[in-house]
Amino acid sequence: MKPHIVGAIFARGGSKGVLRKNVRILGGKPLIAHAIEAARASTLIDQVIVSTEDQEIAQIAQSWGADVPFMRPAELARDDSPEWHAWQHALRTLALSDERPIDVLVSIPTTAPLRAVEDIDACIRLLLKTDADIVVTITPAQRSPYFNMVALENDCVRLVIPPAREIHHRQASPPVFDMTTVAYAARPEFVLRASGLFEGKVQAVIVPRERALDIDSEFDLRIAEFLLTRTPVGARDIQD
Repeated sequence: MKPHIVGAIFARGGSKGVLRKNVRILGGKPLIAHAIEAARASTLIDQVIVSTEDQEIAQIAQSWGADVPFMRPAELARDDSPEWHAWQHALRTLALSDERPIDVLVSIPTTAPLRAVEDIDACIRLLLKTDADIVVTITPAQRSPYFNMVALENDCVRLVIPPAREIHHRQASPPVFDMTTVAYAARPEFVLRASGLFEGKVQAVIVPRERALDIDSEFDLRIAEFLLTRTPVGARDIQD
């Protein structure tokens, strides 16, 4: 039997870096719409839901084709609320109404609007063919803690991770990656028993830097707008 896969978009109303980020217009549509379209374009995802405490976000999500089967409690949507708790709430709430157990929960954050559908599907496929508890997306880091990332201590700087031998250029340092917000595919039983993703076996899908932009500031939003108007038709485009 085909695994039952739910795509979930966790979008609260508050945002510090970008005011009302999830409903800001990017490329002619609300930021959340980019995530909904990507999730709906996946042939592996059976249902796309949005978890929010915000009525405007809920209405916009429904207008773009997502389900809003519940409203998130306000205490799970504060600035200091771990999103992991919202994942747990979504799974517990859906279990009360879904006739079929969820095999995979896929979180598709609003903050990576340049993702491709293939990135989401790659996470799902890797989770299903391995014994991983969760699959995350990563992209090659532009800076290295072994070479050019420093910590400031007592007005002096030091390398974050001093290498075992002297390194003269970044390419010679051990490969490191940035985690991205492109997608997370997780086993529900792991999410419900753990308090964070690194408590389990974590595997990763590498995505190119051009699809891994994370919207966390007004500057990021401007970069995304620039890229959306200049990126040629390709893998990231979604057919209606």
